[in-house]
Amino acid sequence: MKLKKYTSTLSGVLISIGLTSGIGLLLLLFFFYIYLPSATNHGETITVPNVEGLNITELEDFLIKRNLRYEVNDSSYTDDYPPLTVLRQFPASGAKVKENRVIYISVNRVTPPTVPMPNLVDGSLINAEAILRGNELKRGKIQLVRGPFLNLVKEMRYQGEKILPGTRIPKGSVIDLLVEDGGSNTVPAPDVRGYTLEDAKIPIFGSNLNLGEIHVVGDTIGRELPIVVLKQKPVPHQNIKVGDVVELWVGKKGTPVPEEDEEEDESDDQDNY
Repeated sequence: MKLKKYTSTLSGVLISIGLTSGIGLLLLLFFFYIYLPSATNHGETITVPNVEGLNITELEDFLIKRNLRYEVNDSSYTDDYPPLTVLRQFPASGAKVKENRVIYISVNRVTPPTVPMPNLVDGSLINAEAILRGNELKRGKIQLVRGPFLNLVKEMRYQGEKILPGTRIPKGSVIDLLVEDGGSNTVPAPDVRGYTLEDAKIPIFGSNLNLGEIHVVGDTIGRELPIVVLKQKPVPHQNIKVGDVVELWVGKKGTPVPEEDEEEDESDDQDNY
């Protein structure tokens, strides 16, 4: 009698444990496979649209319609886009995200940052253009003024007014330049024949001329005779423009200089060879 009662009690406990375990298992399955996916939109994604180039004023409505949000996390400046235009985004367009995801954006500043005006005066026009680009500035109009040197910068202007080096101006500003036209005055070529090369530089540079190619004629080894200018081009006293180049032939005093036609023939022969 007691054994039957004990068996009945044990069966009831096991059945109770089994029912409890089964209910618990069902609850876990319901939570992980039904409730949780439904609450987190498991498996449902949205393709991120391209918002670069949009103005921030139209961005909120654009994203709300797509169940997305945005947040500004950076700003920079470029004059290629209007102010408050989206320049970059994360995640990038085409990425798969869940609903209500935040899209982080970088927008174009309303006011551009400033940079100090570089000093371009007394430099070449080519150099000035490179420096302007390096400082995110633009070259504007070129105005020629009378001067002995061709394309030498004499003045910088911003919005029609002279601007001094170091003045802070917005990035992307347009800078106009006044450059010399090379002058219309001519000077006679100095006669440097018989001069040493170092002595010849004095009248050449003193006449605002430039030293060009130097040709060595004959054997220059040994010190029995000095090395001097044997020939020059342009010829002495020829009227030439300020800034022109003077070409020289140097060698031992008394060394004959080939005529230009002979030099050209020899050069052609060497090229053909």
